[in-house]
Order: sequence, then C-alpha cells, then structure tokens
Amino acid sequence: MSHTRHTEHPIDSLFTRRWSPRAFNGEAIPEATLLSFFEAARWAPSSFNSQPWRFIYGRAGTPGWQSIFDTLGEFNRSWAQRTSALVLVLSSTRWVPPGKTEPEALRSHSFDAGAAWASLAFQATLSGWHAHGIGGFDRDKARAAFAVPDDHAIEAVIAIGRQGDKSVLSESQQAREAPNQRVPLSELVADGRFAFKP
Repeated sequence: MSHTRHTEHPIDSLFTRRWSPRAFNGEAIPEATLLSFFEAARWAPSSFNSQPWRFIYGRAGTPGWQSIFDTLGEFNRSWAQRTSALVLVLSSTRWVPPGKTEPEALRSHSFDAGAAWASLAFQATLSGWHAHGIGGFDRDKARAAFAVPDDHAIEAVIAIGRQGDKSVLSESQQAREAPNQRVPLSELVADGRFAFKP
C-alpha cells in the first residue's frame, strides 16, 4: 500500500496500519481466527468492568451472515457481499452494580462497546485481516431478526475480511479505497477549556 499516513507525535504503527477497506476477496475465515478477534474485544476496558458489549456473528455462507447482510443499506450491500464475516454489535444498557440487587441504567454502555470494537479491529489488523465498521443499516430490522431485547442498544455492524483488489468496487468506491487521514490534533484536544470548532 503506497498511501502514507503521517502522525503529529510518535505512536505505534498499528494505529496507522489499521484502516477500513471496502474491497474484500471473499476468503473464508476460520472460526478460531474470528474468535481470537472477539477474545481481544473481551479484554477491552469498561466502567466498573461491566463489559456491556455483545456480538452476534455470521460467517459467509451461513444464515447468520445473510440475516445481518439483509439489514444493510443498499450502498453497504454493494461491497459487503464479499466479506468473510459480518458482526452485529450490541451493548447492554442496564447492569447490576456491585453491592446492588436490582438492574440500573449503564450510562457508559456505548462508550465501552466502542472500546471493544477498537480492540477487535486492532487484533484483526495484527492478524492480517481488516474490519470495517458500518453505521448504515436498519436497526429495527436487526432487532427483529435477532430478537434483541429492548434493554440492549444496537450499535453497529462490522464487516471482516481479507483485503481484495479495488477493481471489484464501483468506480466511485474505487476512488475512495485508500487509508484516510485525520484532522489535526489541535481540533480534537484542548488544554483546560472547551476550544473546539462547531
């Protein structure tokens, strides 16, 4: 890959090597490999060690994969058809805190699920695979298809696969098939006060 990402401060190359392609080659993923990605997610940090993330997965060619695929918007279906696995990411919105007996709202459920997704994505990169987070899907359809209870938020879908040649994509998608950059750190971090652009 000839596209170079530049950082403003020294970090491990893992963070710039991870990106979200849409061109996948359809290679089958061994279940043990996929489970290793979930194992990495299992060790993500969470508030009070509540671990609210939940994953429903399907490998290509299985009914689970098809059910997740069917929830995707048209644009995402156009490229996700060549993925090796699809994962529905949920988070439990309630938990029983230590020393309590009744469930309470868990305000950090989405934040914590995001940490788990990042851990999964980095493990995929380390293993020679790619993970692409998807927000464009029908959450109501996913809730019905998988009988997700109301006390679980439906967060995202993750597409997983080996990177393929971008020629499998539409012309407009090919133009975007490269690691993207990030806004300057000065737009994301402020010392002691709110100083961000709208």
